[in-house]
Amino acid sequence: MILELFGIVGISFTDVLDILLVAVIIYLVFRWIRGSAAINVFIAILLIYALNVIVDALNMKMMSRIVSTFIDVGVVALIVIFQPEIRHFLMNFGAGTRLGKASRGFFRRILGKQENSMEAEVVSSITEACKHMSEEKVGALMVFPHDVSLEYIARSGDAIDAAVSERLLRNLFFKNSPLHDGAVIIAGGRIVAARCTLPMTSRTDIPASFGMRHKAAVGITEETDAVVIVVSEETGQVSFVKEGKLSPIANMNELKLLLTREFSSVKQEAEQQ
Repeated sequence: MILELFGIVGISFTDVLDILLVAVIIYLVFRWIRGSAAINVFIAILLIYALNVIVDALNMKMMSRIVSTFIDVGVVALIVIFQPEIRHFLMNFGAGTRLGKASRGFFRRILGKQENSMEAEVVSSITEACKHMSEEKVGALMVFPHDVSLEYIARSGDAIDAAVSERLLRNLFFKNSPLHDGAVIIAGGRIVAARCTLPMTSRTDIPASFGMRHKAAVGITEETDAVVIVVSEETGQVSFVKEGKLSPIANMNELKLLLTREFSSVKQEAEQQ
């Protein structure tokens, strides 16, 4: 009787497959936005949709029209509300799949775009600067882009365009320096800009011990394929942030290895092939 009420009579293999696909999509979306402020909105959407199904099945015409109108208007609102999540998903889909990697290599060859690789000397300068800033408890925030351009982030700060060196990085983040507040963008082995403003993450599961630098680092790595190095001003702890995940660094050799893996010219040449 209940199945007949909802129009579920004589379920075929296609119907079962349809239900499974919808369940998988709901699970993936839930897993994708878990821990963010959007999870409450997603649960509300599911409840409204369930209400719409029920009022349609009971042939409640007025309620059905009200709920349907609310859903139609809500589609536009959802695009606005979930804009960061949608952009993050599309960016990860393009950057994480084989098709996306092959396409990037193809367009690089056509457009002649240079890789954001770093020489061993640059990596050593960065790790040495992090070591000293960690010991002196000087806060630092360094962003290293991959394929997604950070020109819009660079424009929020002051252009530098200088070779990477340990002394320059330490001077930029020195507490009394006018450029110390904000992020430094490093691309292609050069310091592109300083005092840059990064987007903050909307996640609520980040420990309270992490400050604004860590939240900004998570935010930019959620929206782009960049990686970030954070030095805590309170504890001196160095963290490596990638795809929204914070990883504490035990020693500078570990940091040097991570940077080498991310920006090795040998690795990038292999990805293009």
